[in-house]
Amino acid sequence: MTQADFLKAPFVAPVELSDAETSGPRRFFNRELSWLAFNWRVLEEAANPLVPLLERLRFLSISATNLDEFYTVRVAGLRAMVRNNTPTLSEDGRTPTEQLRLINDDARRLMKMQQITYKKLKREMEAAGIEILTRSKLTSRDHKLLEDHFLHKVFPVLSPLAIDPAHPFPFIPNTGFCLALQLERATDRRALQALLPIPQQVARFVSLPGREGESRFLPLEELLLLHLDMLFPGYVDRGHCAFRVLRDSDLEVEDEAEDLVRSFETALKRRRRGEVIRMKISAGAPPELKSLIMDELHVIPDEVVEVRGLLGVADLKELVLSSRPDLLWPSFTPRVPERVQDHEGDMFAAIRQKDMLLHHPYETFDMVIRFLEQAARDPNVLAIKQTLYRTSWDSPIVSALCEAAEAGKSVTALVELKARFDEAANIRQSRRLERAGAHVVYGFMHLKTHAKISTVVRREGENLVTYTHYGTGNYHPITARIYTDLSFFTCDAALGRDATKVFNYLSGYVQPQGLENIAIAPMTLKPRLLEMIRAEADHARAGRPAEIWIKLNSLIEPEVIDALYAASQAGVRISLVVRGICGLRPGVKGLSENIRVKSVVGRFLEHSRIVCFGNGGSLPSKQARVFLSSADWMGRNLNRRVETLVETTNPTVKNQIMGQIMAANLADEAQSWVLHGDGHYSRQLTTADDNLFSCHKFFMENPSLSGRGTAGAKDVPRLARPRDETPA
Repeated sequence: MTQADFLKAPFVAPVELSDAETSGPRRFFNRELSWLAFNWRVLEEAANPLVPLLERLRFLSISATNLDEFYTVRVAGLRAMVRNNTPTLSEDGRTPTEQLRLINDDARRLMKMQQITYKKLKREMEAAGIEILTRSKLTSRDHKLLEDHFLHKVFPVLSPLAIDPAHPFPFIPNTGFCLALQLERATDRRALQALLPIPQQVARFVSLPGREGESRFLPLEELLLLHLDMLFPGYVDRGHCAFRVLRDSDLEVEDEAEDLVRSFETALKRRRRGEVIRMKISAGAPPELKSLIMDELHVIPDEVVEVRGLLGVADLKELVLSSRPDLLWPSFTPRVPERVQDHEGDMFAAIRQKDMLLHHPYETFDMVIRFLEQAARDPNVLAIKQTLYRTSWDSPIVSALCEAAEAGKSVTALVELKARFDEAANIRQSRRLERAGAHVVYGFMHLKTHAKISTVVRREGENLVTYTHYGTGNYHPITARIYTDLSFFTCDAALGRDATKVFNYLSGYVQPQGLENIAIAPMTLKPRLLEMIRAEADHARAGRPAEIWIKLNSLIEPEVIDALYAASQAGVRISLVVRGICGLRPGVKGLSENIRVKSVVGRFLEHSRIVCFGNGGSLPSKQARVFLSSADWMGRNLNRRVETLVETTNPTVKNQIMGQIMAANLADEAQSWVLHGDGHYSRQLTTADDNLFSCHKFFMENPSLSGRGTAGAKDVPRLARPRDETPA
């Protein structure tokens, strides 16, 4: 048993910190630095010997993609605050300038480690028969093949650009990647400066033939340098470098925009033109070229990162080869819940039997799609209502809604246009739904609708029955393969009424009254959480067992953190699984000695949000109150979004959440990083630790309680059983 096993290990002795770190703003960790710490954990997986080689390459790519998005949104926001002399301090009391300095230092270390990790992985890939070449390693046969590839598949999309008074410096879009060239005409030695943008529409790595079992790739920039004579005939390369830019990508929309869709379409075009906030350039660039690029892009030295290695590390995802299953995670097929199979695939019959909780990706997201497809084709279904925050470009859910609308059913879709980086896809889907005859609404100008709800109203005899789906994730079949999320299906009348009231709020702006089993942000969700945290503290002060289990992606809302601190000081034992940002200092004497925090990072992206309150008993127990939610505990989720907190009272679903899902996350050792009071994370892991308990492995190997079907739940393993449960 390791310290990471929160299910069995005792709370560790608290650390003592100075008053400055336990009171005032420093009782919180900085949000931005905590996010960087998360991305360090992602990068660490790229070096984890227990992870297959190409999956480690994928983690390296993800760490780079994450960092790019962090800069284009969070760093861009801080820079705007500095530019506008905004004096706002972070929750931990730092100015925007202080935060930018700390971010710059840590991010540069992170980028340096990405290159070190890449070089190590490159060597391992070569040993496994996957080689990333340079021009010097090409054979004469390679040259012939590459010339043909260049002429037919690359040359037509290239736009070489001279830079002189008649050809001003061109616009380089966000994530734009370019070669900068110092050329000299052979006939008269006349100098020419030029840019060669590397098109994003062309694969970054060109595949070359090799021996059996061998894969060889040449980076696209190497291919371009190899054929400069075709692009600039008569010129000689006297010096070159590569550079890549990131631009401010946050959207700003006029508050009084009359047509929200058209406004977002315009804003998406503006995103391409945001100011440059970071530029990476290959180390050893000719000084004149470097100065020219910096001047033209208006970047200062602090915004320039010199890279000795590969630019565009995010592009390495192209080399995660499906043709090498020996270097990938073992294949995994999500389960179809046995209860659904018992009813021959009829989702309504399975839900009528009793509430059902599916745990994705271990149980297939196809059940959510099937729920809506059946509703579209069922003549007894009268109406469907659906929120859409993120979904795929070719969404089967949108197709089902369109089919239902075209069949004459009443279909209402709430499409959130402010889903960052998915705005364009959502606009496209909204247009498609409107053409099919669905009612499309866009929610609120000042609030994002992040709640995940679907309702189907079905005529059964003389009654109308509402079937409801509440989710913790997005209605996105692609991300559902790798995100761990919960899908809660019910035909409970009260939960159906609650969902209908939320939809009426979204479409009619009238705040719902008399919600029975759910709380919603921004009105009642945070007050409900604070009330229940205080109630748990009251149990502790009265001498009763007091315990809280929490699973989130992010925790930074100061009022909620202070409530958890107060509960800890009252004696409540609090165990948190927070994958990403965490602003709470755990395990500090006098502040949070009864709080412990860990982060689970592994094969699947932990995304579900769960909270369990002992309610006067230990966890797990029958009297516990168990909730699933769409909301992380952040200011934006609790104060500026429409979110749901749904209580489940079905005993089987409660046991599944406490005894399987939460228990396995708390017990996990193999993928867990423990957060300490000074802000650092630690993991107890060696190459011999492949027998450490992995929650992801547990979920892949074991069915869930509520989906078990007629085979019964007695043979379903639970890591923790309610202490007040009668033995079977």
